[in-house]
Parts: sequence; structure tokens; C-alpha cells
Amino acid sequence: MSDFCPVSAVDLILASSSIYRRDLLQRLTKNFSQLAPHVDESASADETPAALALRLAIAKANAVAAIRPGAIVIGSDQVAALGTRMLGKPGDHENARAQLLACCGQTVSFHTALCLIDGRNGRIQHAVDCTLVYFRNLGSGEIDAYLQAEKPYDCAGSFKAEGLGIALFERMQTEDPTALIGLPLIALSRMLRTAGIALF
Repeated sequence: MSDFCPVSAVDLILASSSIYRRDLLQRLTKNFSQLAPHVDESASADETPAALALRLAIAKANAVAAIRPGAIVIGSDQVAALGTRMLGKPGDHENARAQLLACCGQTVSFHTALCLIDGRNGRIQHAVDCTLVYFRNLGSGEIDAYLQAEKPYDCAGSFKAEGLGIALFERMQTEDPTALIGLPLIALSRMLRTAGIALF
């Protein structure tokens, strides 16, 4: 590890205002700051969920890197899809209820993209994780009870996998369970190592 510099010695920035991504990154290090990127998140015509997530992750990282030269910037974005239909953040109880009813007994794909820009040398790394969530058949009363308990109205898919929402699943298929919450820490740790940054 002699060729690595400690994470505390770099200007590490999370290009997101998300509390969920903040909490995930804090599992790896407390030595970072957060800046909200200002990026249009509209999908382009015929853009796949994975392509949209990756484009937005790169755009978010670039937006912050442009105003913080020399920093190590982390951008991430997640797009959920039920078949070809993209699932956004529900915003309220009724939309969340409709989303979960549509997901009952179905498989939902969560495409979580990550981009790391090393402002010291301009190197860009990126990756996309696809997590498949197999939902149980849920009764409408069960859905209402869950939504009242956790109020996941700011979460794509209308659940919080890090909380009670995990009980909505039959099973899940993933290479990195943190990706479902919004920031794939296995891929991020790998990117930081590639950039010569030691977490411990």
C-alpha cells in the first residue's frame, strides 16, 4: 500500500444531495463533502434505463468536477424499471401504492450507475450495477400498512431496502446489495483503489 495515499489526503466530493448516498459513503469514509449537481434528469427518446443511469452519473460527476478542479468526484444515479416502464420517485402515498401494486409478483430491475472523476489527472472510471428485485404478491392492506410505517415517497420503487422495505421481497439478485440503496460500494472501493486511494 506504499503507493497509495490515504483518503483523508484527497478532496473527495459526493456529487449528490441524497441522504441515502451520504449514509452509504460514510461506511467507507467520513472524509468527504457533498455538492448537489444541477443536471437535467429527463430521459432521451429510446434511452434504456441502464444508459440513462450511466449518462446521469457521468453528468453529475462532471458538473461538480467543473467547479472543484483537482477533486475526486463521485457521481451516481439509479433508474428502476418494471419491464420497459421506468419507475420514478412516487412523491406521495397514492402514487407509491399504485407503484407497489404494479410490482406485486413482478421482477423490477434497478440500474445503479457510478462515475469517479479523478481531478488530479482527468481519469474517469464508470460502471453500472443491475440488481433484480423479485416482489412478493402483496395485499392492498399490506401495502398501505408498509407505506404508513416507512413513507418511502422519495424512493424509486416505493420502498427502502435498508429498512422495512426488504420484507416486500421474495428474493433479490445482485453483485452488490448497497447498489440497491443507491451507491454501489464494492465498485466504488475498486475505483478508489485504482485511483491510488487507500480507505484503510
